[in-house]
Amino acid sequence: MPTIDDVAKAAGVSASTVSYVLSGKRSISAPTRKRVEQAIADLGYRPHAGARALASSRTNVIGLMVPLRAGVDVSVVMQFVTGVVTQARTADHDVLLLTQDDAGGLERVAAGSMVDAIVVMDVEAADPRIPVLRGLRQPTVLIGLPRDPAGLSCVDLDFETAGRLGAAHLADEGHREIALLGPPPEVMARHTSYADRVVRGYRRTCEERSLVGEVEACETTPEGARRAVDAVLDRAPGTTGFLVHNERALPHVLGRLADLGRPVPDATAVVAICPSSVATAQAVPLPSIDIPGEVIGGVAVDMVLARLDGARPAESRLLAPVLTVRGSTSGR
Repeated sequence: MPTIDDVAKAAGVSASTVSYVLSGKRSISAPTRKRVEQAIADLGYRPHAGARALASSRTNVIGLMVPLRAGVDVSVVMQFVTGVVTQARTADHDVLLLTQDDAGGLERVAAGSMVDAIVVMDVEAADPRIPVLRGLRQPTVLIGLPRDPAGLSCVDLDFETAGRLGAAHLADEGHREIALLGPPPEVMARHTSYADRVVRGYRRTCEERSLVGEVEACETTPEGARRAVDAVLDRAPGTTGFLVHNERALPHVLGRLADLGRPVPDATAVVAICPSSVATAQAVPLPSIDIPGEVIGGVAVDMVLARLDGARPAESRLLAPVLTVRGSTSGR
């Protein structure tokens, strides 16, 4: 394995000059920097992670807090995680996965200087971790949008607009009685940010378009989906359009509607808020509003590294949702 002394000899400079090129702590002339970088490439030199951290006062590690709580769809969560890890690798950073859901875990990791920055997932509207996040020296980015994001950087899909878009599409297709089948009850009860925002956008559109708009939390099991569909139809038997924001329950919802003689798309319309791969994998490919988890995870890394370098103040970015129409949603 080549050493820093080998690089210095090949470039015709001192070992300290190589160190300064790697750390950026001192200005090095362009010709000298070029010779050092060429020697590093020729020799295949990679600085020891521990030594690099000491030299730069950085660990090159991003903490990713992913609480694995009840009701969370791990397969969708992993799309966000993949985006974070892939973009971090591109930026020569590792990722430390944190699965606890308490603020104490954040404080321990931050106080121990284990990470340079932190990305936080599964954000609630009034998330109890926010006061701690605001007090950390490490920059943080939330994948989610709390009720009061002041001083914090956030990125997510614009789920409120997604709720509006789904309801409006059903209305445009002629449905006057519609229903939102949301995440499991425990996710709704925690006021998870994305769930609350979908409901808010959906209800606003129902009010603006004078729609009968039911809302029902939906468990992910076949029995849970049956109960949710039946509860909606008991309250509003004229419902002909469903907006489903629950990936794991989606096939069971379609099955229950077929059992009731309301198959999709012949008698009932269903629009899904989910990764496009989930919508196209159903027995009947569904119109859907994509959740681009990998893209959002990558943007979160870009944002947190920009803050780490002091290049960007706190900000919120909401990606515009896109509805892809597949087949008919007339339900007629």
